[in-house]
Amino acid sequence: MDLRDMRHFLAVAEEGHIGRAAARLHLSQPPLTRHIQALEEKIGAPLFLRTPKGVTLTEAGRTLLEEVPNLLALAQRAAERARLAGQGLIGQLDVGLFGSGVLDVIPRMLARFHEARPEVKIVLHNLTKDAQLQALRERRISIGFNRLVPREAGITTEAVMREPLMVAIPAAHPLAVRPSLSLPDLADVPLILYPNVPMRGLAQEVTDAFRTEGVPFEVEQEVEDAVTALALVSVGFGAAITTQSASNLRLPGVVFRPLHSRRLRDLELSCLYRSGDTSPVLRAFLDVVHEFARDHQR
Repeated sequence: MDLRDMRHFLAVAEEGHIGRAAARLHLSQPPLTRHIQALEEKIGAPLFLRTPKGVTLTEAGRTLLEEVPNLLALAQRAAERARLAGQGLIGQLDVGLFGSGVLDVIPRMLARFHEARPEVKIVLHNLTKDAQLQALRERRISIGFNRLVPREAGITTEAVMREPLMVAIPAAHPLAVRPSLSLPDLADVPLILYPNVPMRGLAQEVTDAFRTEGVPFEVEQEVEDAVTALALVSVGFGAAITTQSASNLRLPGVVFRPLHSRRLRDLELSCLYRSGDTSPVLRAFLDVVHEFARDHQR
């Protein structure tokens, strides 16, 4: 029994007359009669009793009438949801996040997307860079955000923005009074590096910059994320070179100063997703990401 069968049956049941039902369905009476007869053969029971004034429902017909409106409504709902899904207006967006990325830029893009498409469920996954790449390969996330993303077949990486780098330093440190800091200023300050992960990240960029500029440095701690690094700065373990967005994490005892360096000026934030992914939800979110990138450039 298909949707056409249901609509034909419902029209005849509600009109109580084959001719009136045929007019309502924009059919001639003989084809509708044949449709009803074929339906009765499918079901294996008569649905209508023919009378001089029209038709009345049998017990089988009354039972079917209890179900058909719900089935038609369900089919209509399914078609409507399919239409919305095809336009990226419903569905789910799984987003890979990391450390300091959740402190400013990415939440603003997600908020803009949520405002435009509130019926799309956004699910956040806090993942390291290698874990994001693996999750994309396994289709566990739709898109990821990270820095210094290596090229990989099947994964598209797009720049979103470049973030200035800052020095987070204990407020009680003598250098905290300066308006900005350079790498030579930090020669005698213990450093807290992050992220301490296998793939290249900010920690490697910082150590390479000190070596390139010929500045000695001392690593006090290597940690996995910006929050832990800044927490250690706040209790006086040392200084951390971090991104501007991390300055939104206002921990007591920490001040942020612009970093002036020939090598370490800013760091690129990128989005990464499966090449050729045609998901309407992903494409709609990428529109927001691209708009955000254009706004930031302006």
